[in-house]
Amino acid sequence: MAVSSRIVMQRTRIKICGITREEDLRAAVNAGADALGFVFYPKSPRYVTPQQAADLCQALPPYVSAVALFVNATLDEVRAVAAAAPLALIQFHGDETVEACATLAAAVQRPFVKAFRVRPDTSPDELLEYERRYRAASPWFSGLLLDTWVDAYGGAGKAFDWSLVPKELAPRVVLSGGLNVQNATDAVLRVRPFAVDVSSGVEAQKGIKDARRIDDFIKAVRAADAIHSSENHHERSS
Repeated sequence: MAVSSRIVMQRTRIKICGITREEDLRAAVNAGADALGFVFYPKSPRYVTPQQAADLCQALPPYVSAVALFVNATLDEVRAVAAAAPLALIQFHGDETVEACATLAAAVQRPFVKAFRVRPDTSPDELLEYERRYRAASPWFSGLLLDTWVDAYGGAGKAFDWSLVPKELAPRVVLSGGLNVQNATDAVLRVRPFAVDVSSGVEAQKGIKDARRIDDFIKAVRAADAIHSSENHHERSS
């Protein structure tokens, strides 16, 4: 088959967040997850200690990334996690300022993602400006994670209005907030983000994942990728 006629797969990266057990880690890896998230926020039901994360990470195969999620953590807390576990990326999910994120990431020499909780009145320009500020402030900035605004840290299983994501920003963001097996295909087709992040949408209960839901979620994302690639192929062929 000629190169020009191949269907090029655009693969959305997938992170399963809130891993607390080795069996859940293995289920996510076996289903094809690209990254796993470990929550270092003591008030979360998905909280793990640095040592628990280190123990869990021993079961990670090559090329599956471990991500550390912090909420308003101190420098000592971030350093303790970075020293204990082989974490590839930091996710700041609290009220951290641009300067705080840059300082913490530089201190532990890790790239970071900053969560932005999208409100109903958030504008596309606001999202673009938010990203610009972080990118200008730190070479360790990797991208934005878009979550749903609720009066808590985390999207609480609720989706936001995906139409608020500017098309020029979408290919660089991680889409989160209320994603599940039922809406994952539609979410990826409508937003076309670089990655998706799911936690409660693949759980049997808080902090306990459901292997079947993880597998079904990843298959739903891959279904969107296949549709997108097929559409691109038809456009190039017409």
